[in-house]
Amino acid sequence: MAIPLALGAVFVHGLKAIAGGRGIWYNGGMNVVSLVGRPNTGKSALFNRIAKKRLAIVFDQPGVTRDRVTREVEVAGRKVMLVDTGGIAFDRAVTHDPLDEETRSQAAMAVEDSAICVIVVDAREGIMPLDAEVITRVRESGTPCIIAANKCDTPDDDWKAHEFERFGLKVFAVSAEHGRGTQALIEEIVSKLPLPGKDEDEDAKRPLRVAVVGRPNAGKSSYINRLLNAQRVIVSDIPGTTRDAVEVPFSIGSGPDARKYMLVDTAGMKPHTKMSKTSVDNFSLFRSEQAIAEADVVLIVMEASLGPTMQDKRIAGKVLEANKACVILMNKWDLAQKNDVSEKKAGEAMRQMLPFLNFAPIVFCSAKSGYNIRKSVDAIDRAATSASIRLPTGMLNRTIEQAAKKTLSPMVRGKRLKIYYALQVSTNPQTIRLFVNDPKLATDQYLSYMEKAIRARFGLEGAPLRIFMKARPRGVGAGAAGASRNNDAAL
Repeated sequence: MAIPLALGAVFVHGLKAIAGGRGIWYNGGMNVVSLVGRPNTGKSALFNRIAKKRLAIVFDQPGVTRDRVTREVEVAGRKVMLVDTGGIAFDRAVTHDPLDEETRSQAAMAVEDSAICVIVVDAREGIMPLDAEVITRVRESGTPCIIAANKCDTPDDDWKAHEFERFGLKVFAVSAEHGRGTQALIEEIVSKLPLPGKDEDEDAKRPLRVAVVGRPNAGKSSYINRLLNAQRVIVSDIPGTTRDAVEVPFSIGSGPDARKYMLVDTAGMKPHTKMSKTSVDNFSLFRSEQAIAEADVVLIVMEASLGPTMQDKRIAGKVLEANKACVILMNKWDLAQKNDVSEKKAGEAMRQMLPFLNFAPIVFCSAKSGYNIRKSVDAIDRAATSASIRLPTGMLNRTIEQAAKKTLSPMVRGKRLKIYYALQVSTNPQTIRLFVNDPKLATDQYLSYMEKAIRARFGLEGAPLRIFMKARPRGVGAGAAGASRNNDAAL
């Protein structure tokens, strides 16, 4: 099976068309190790085995992985950026996937960025024409490479791997499913990495994890590509194009003052009534929810022309339940403007429809034109800062005291709620504990009032705020309450 010249050029030189976007990428001083090969050879299973965590979707169907799935992992004492790529198919008949060319382009970019490339083949099936083509193209790219002959589940299968030695590359018989041979493969990978540089030796600041979530076709992948000024993730009008949670390193600036992020592009979250019964859909939903749970900030992407749909509200509810800092991104604003809608009116309508996210900033943007893309990054930074800021205890208590003087606390059966002291017990999420005479006297309305008073004083834009009550006998002073802080394990 010969590769058409044009498609071969796309694979070998996939990155040259977007070289202008490289300035904002970073890998934390780590080397990139990519796994490539034809569809269904077990690349995702091997990725999960090396990462020691189930991160990539594994399913017995060609074409499940499309985008590059990346993860920072430590192998044999070295930190690397491990990349899982979609199966390289030069004939749509292999996967019946209309996005084969985009998948192939993503694999080409991974190869070009790599310090070493692991070509994954299926030892059971032997050398297939597509294996030979992929190996040839990877070697032509100039990237150092080795072969992992997968599915050698027992020692009796190892002889099948020898067939691939005809390509003149080092071959390792492995079983991603059972872990056989993977240690020797990892040791070979590490031996081929460049010597550790200064950047790798230094403890780099942990990047800010930003999960980009929303309904299918809301423009999540388009937003990430616009932000990076590169075709980093596949964009298509076909719903469900993104299937896995794709991690994308990103930075602004350079040196010690650089702002570093890990963007996580997620699969569109469908209503349960519209989900198919396949394992791919179920795992995609699980990975999206996991991305929310692991994020520092969640970016909720909606279509400006539609406003918040019922599914958007469900997604926003999941973010609120996870107590994550968040930003609302109203994408495709260029289309909404054609209807003479102003940002002020649209923002007011949004607040009415999503009152439980009144603390989240709203950014109207267009991934297509680039309008307000930089403003969205600033909003993400503010939300992250608000979620992690420490509130001075004295200022916090004065704020509570002044609020209590302006509005009387609730009274139940002749007994009035009294607040003795306030403490910030945690950040991410912001959590305040009020020491009171009787927590049962508090009402939701009064807690909401206190939350507004705290936000008015400290801002906390984009950060959720939890307020808990704890009973304290009358006469217990601030010092005693402060001393008890370390003894309160649970809220």
